[in-house]
Amino acid sequence: MYEPAQLRTFLAVAQTLSFTQAARRLGLRQSTVSQHVRRLEDAAGRQLFSRDTHAVELTEDGEAMLGFARRILEVHEQATAYFTGTRVRGRLRFGASEDFVLTRLPEILEGFRYDHPEVDLELTVELSGTLHERLAAGKLDLVLAKRRPQDPRGELVWRDDLVWIGAERLRLDPDRPVPLIVYPPPGITRARALEVLERQGRAWRIVCTSGSLNGLVAAARAGLGVMAHSRRLIPPGLFRLPDRAGLPELGKIDFVLAHGRRSGPAEEAADALAAAVLAGGERLRRSGG
Repeated sequence: MYEPAQLRTFLAVAQTLSFTQAARRLGLRQSTVSQHVRRLEDAAGRQLFSRDTHAVELTEDGEAMLGFARRILEVHEQATAYFTGTRVRGRLRFGASEDFVLTRLPEILEGFRYDHPEVDLELTVELSGTLHERLAAGKLDLVLAKRRPQDPRGELVWRDDLVWIGAERLRLDPDRPVPLIVYPPPGITRARALEVLERQGRAWRIVCTSGSLNGLVAAARAGLGVMAHSRRLIPPGLFRLPDRAGLPELGKIDFVLAHGRRSGPAEEAADALAAAVLAGGERLRRSGG
């Protein structure tokens, strides 16, 4: 009833909320992407996206189709691998930023291990900037992380708002420097926070530095200060600061998959894991709690 090619196109549009970005990701023309979505909507008998000249959003039926599409494609890929006799194998060095530790990434990795038992998966959790450096140095094969503005490298998994967060009871004094909770360099959110505050001419001071997300969250929950964080990945117990706090906007942040330069088994394993991450992209936006 549902064509795998149409389901893959649907997932790409759902994850990027852009027909143009989905076409670029899939290597298709935008008219083909629109055709795939229209045919899937015809097959389902429901509208999956609401769209106008400014925005693309999933409808309630579209949200339901997300889960069905992922499961159908997973079973399709398992059947294809079984009957063609192809087995992905080799060592895969995968790096993920700590933003994803509290999301459903472990579920995606568990499913990947089940589907590809002959892949020796080695996971590195680090700052996004550090992961990109290690990828460039040939020390990682695949990275799931944030990227810096204007950096063209990597395949977009999703784009999110970067927002200021802190404890619910936290109140900022406009006459005192902004108390910042940050990753150490080369943290991408750290650089963005300092940049927008300096552009606004707002004084700041660093009250906590930690390479661990758990360390930053603990400091924020204690009310020590504010931190810049992805809106869709706000940890439990922390809240987005209201506009009346007077802090400058942080803009958008891109989460991407970036491939290394290795070929052979490592490249095949990286492609298989990248497909699993892209198929499960919606789960990465939700915490595991």
